[in-house]
Amino acid sequence: MCEAFVTLATNDEYACGALVWAYSLREVKTTRQVVCLVTKQVSKQMLDIIGSVFDHVKFVDVLDSKDETNLALLSRPDLGVTFTKLHCWRLTQYTKAVFMDADTVVLRNIDDLFEREELSAAPDPGWPDCFNSGVFVFKPSLETYNKLLSFAVSRGSFDGGDQGLLNIFFSDWATKDIRLHLPFIYNVISQAFYSYPPAFIHFRNKIRVVHFIGSEKPWHCGLDKFGQVIVHDLTSVGTPEFLQHWWNLFMTHVHPKLTPGESDFVGKLAQIEISQSSPSLTQVSDESERQLAWERGQMDYMGSDSFEKIQNLLESKIKK
Repeated sequence: MCEAFVTLATNDEYACGALVWAYSLREVKTTRQVVCLVTKQVSKQMLDIIGSVFDHVKFVDVLDSKDETNLALLSRPDLGVTFTKLHCWRLTQYTKAVFMDADTVVLRNIDDLFEREELSAAPDPGWPDCFNSGVFVFKPSLETYNKLLSFAVSRGSFDGGDQGLLNIFFSDWATKDIRLHLPFIYNVISQAFYSYPPAFIHFRNKIRVVHFIGSEKPWHCGLDKFGQVIVHDLTSVGTPEFLQHWWNLFMTHVHPKLTPGESDFVGKLAQIEISQSSPSLTQVSDESERQLAWERGQMDYMGSDSFEKIQNLLESKIKK
């Protein structure tokens, strides 16, 4: 029995995400194969790196939904090419697989997902009766692949992307079997902290997968000279802690493999330099959380935000 985690890279940016995703799986000691679907838009340099990291690489053609009207409603014209992920059903050398978008990162081992059946997925936060197609369990099958293509041509997608199509195709997901509903911890959107802070804090240590949804991705953020992530809009990209984890994986595993090349994107990433002495991730995370608490009006008057500590800080600044 051969099983695999699968992702898709349609350009160099998502190839970068796919590499970080693969290393996140390696770090949590997955025992399954790690597979990447790639299109011709990925540069040779990134293809070479992907080939050295993944167990299997499969070239696929771009499937465009050409549903410009619905994609425009989402303000995400780039979603059209996400139909390309349907190629994952052609990986029939695997008895079962888990597809994960290249903008996800794994925090804890998720090999137990292979105990689930097709189509297992987590509810979408925007409409919980639909599943989010960023993480789902499936069974490769040429029959299913051909049915999906025919369905896409005849019915299309209500959102112009693969999620709308798959939710119509697997239309009984919401009511068929609760066992097909993955817990949210397997596909936590990176902005979850801002939508339900108490739940995020309570379940934080159980989160297994973080999903950087939306048009702003981790690789769009910068790093300061100490290697700490620079975030201009937290509500667009997500919780600093998760962004920092993504960049730590990137700088540790992916950055050393990059060299300035034809791709402007790869070239810029290859030129990133950071100081050897940097504040600890815990310190940065704590400071970020304190700032967010202040912005929400949640001050720790008896602790770090006490009058005495604020006064001491002000006095130290004045003496300088």
